[in-house]
Amino acid sequence: MPIHYEPDGPLLTITIDRPERKNAMDLHHFRDLAAAWRRFREDDDLWVAIVTGVDGCFMAGADLRDYVPQITRLSEQITKGEVTEIDGCKLSDGTDAVLRNAKLYKPIIAAVDGPCVAGGMEMLGGIDIRIATPRATFGVMEPKRGLFAGGGTTARLPRQLPYAAAMEFLLTAEAFPASRALELGLLNEVVEPDQLQATARSWADRILANGPLAVRATKESVVRGMSGTLRDAYKIEHGLSGVVFASDDAKEGPRAFAEKRTPEWKNR
Repeated sequence: MPIHYEPDGPLLTITIDRPERKNAMDLHHFRDLAAAWRRFREDDDLWVAIVTGVDGCFMAGADLRDYVPQITRLSEQITKGEVTEIDGCKLSDGTDAVLRNAKLYKPIIAAVDGPCVAGGMEMLGGIDIRIATPRATFGVMEPKRGLFAGGGTTARLPRQLPYAAAMEFLLTAEAFPASRALELGLLNEVVEPDQLQATARSWADRILANGPLAVRATKESVVRGMSGTLRDAYKIEHGLSGVVFASDDAKEGPRAFAEKRTPEWKNR
């Protein structure tokens, strides 16, 4: 199975497994990855996800040998809305797979080794915590092939990085080493390859120690709030605050603090 879905208590690990193409995605792999994100979103027992790749590769974007020619050949019909599926796969699976407008408010951690370019960078824009190895590379490569990064990168990257740093990625279409990506603010941490998975798990454990409803509401407030005005963001924050403070977990947290014990979160 090319997209591995491995729950472990409240933690999910999604692994992209197509090393023969450097984890480049065709229609069916986009479909399966999109389905994995939907499954994670809808499972109340899963609170945090780690996404990673195999054999020293994260994700090299859309497969230039088959996926891109298929889309290019039908671009006019797709633009007109005349084609929405190819070979049993929805065209929207591509953008869903890279978390464009996903409305997925559970925390996601990327454990990146090797290329994270094109669609990999698109997906990274929808991921909250980013850990990489020194041999990881990052780039918005589409313009180098005469293509356009339409999976969210041109919208998200300038909101996540300083303008000049975002444009360095977007306009040069070059692959940047992890050290430069860390310097520009794209990453949280760079660790050696043998520490990558353990470090990602450590970040997950730190998040899992917190109330899951509060964590999800916090991410939702940030993501939704960034799409509007500051006044809109305050309204969203206020509404989510009320939901969290009315929850059982909001009673458990202070009670556990007073009793000097670890909270037992109920996710409700």
